[in-house]
Amino acid sequence: MSENIKNISDTASDVPFIKVENLSYSYENDGVPSEPALRDISLEIREGEYVAVLGHNGSGKSTFAKLLNMILTTDKGKIIIDGTEITSSSMTDDDMFEVRRKVGMVFQNPDNQLVATIVEEDVAFGPENLGLPRDEIRKRVYSSLDMVGMRDYSKHAPHKLSGGQKQRVAIAGIIAMRPRCIIFDESTAMLDPLGRKEVMSIIKRLNRDEGITVIQITHYMEEAAMADRVIIINDGTIAADSTPRDIFSRVDFLKSVGLEAPQGTELIWELRKDGFDLPDNCVTDEECIAALSELFEKTLKGKKDEQA
Repeated sequence: MSENIKNISDTASDVPFIKVENLSYSYENDGVPSEPALRDISLEIREGEYVAVLGHNGSGKSTFAKLLNMILTTDKGKIIIDGTEITSSSMTDDDMFEVRRKVGMVFQNPDNQLVATIVEEDVAFGPENLGLPRDEIRKRVYSSLDMVGMRDYSKHAPHKLSGGQKQRVAIAGIIAMRPRCIIFDESTAMLDPLGRKEVMSIIKRLNRDEGITVIQITHYMEEAAMADRVIIINDGTIAADSTPRDIFSRVDFLKSVGLEAPQGTELIWELRKDGFDLPDNCVTDEECIAALSELFEKTLKGKKDEQA
């Protein structure tokens, strides 16, 4: 299955897969531009990276995602994807089609992305538009459904599925087109905890096992903690760009840009302020639990020693 989906050179390139230079964008209200949603953003994303993009509501993070997928057109600056400048006025429809084959996008509401009345037909929609042979389409449909754990639902009607199942079908539809990068724009926001867990498992597997570049727009700190890199957009500018461990250890900074640390990290931060001897670099739930368990054992041992 990996051989069918993976479309990445064995030799790492020094050229970034996505390069953004001085990118700005403003929405219009009755033809009048509003305050910029993005202001002179510059960044690079390497092929195979897992990047989480955070920001409070209205910060510009979803605008950034839509510009990368050419749903919106930039006011100023450049976006270069795999060597093609998608903001160039000389870009043809064929150029746009090729870029969209390389960069897929999964939206917040799966109902906006499902187009057919049968699951397997929905997943086949993208490959059919690529003009692929029927046998290849069939192979891609079932391998993609296998990857998201929805093969048993191939004959079901999408509208009868749960929110998490619908989102998994939407992801399968993107996988079937064999993109090298997938943008997840708040793709877990409408799901219950179980649905979020299912989708996050797929996202991690696509990145770790298939080498697909992942850009995840999210407001869940626990999801962002799973990424290789976290970018924070605040009021249209990049406020931070670093590892999850570095970003989430700066709880005061996160609060200053309208965000919170993962719950476990914030709990440890509050306990440290009260004088408890705890590490300042716990990010994952497992790390936080281990640190709190060690503190509990030390405290319990100290009380036993006092009573002895």
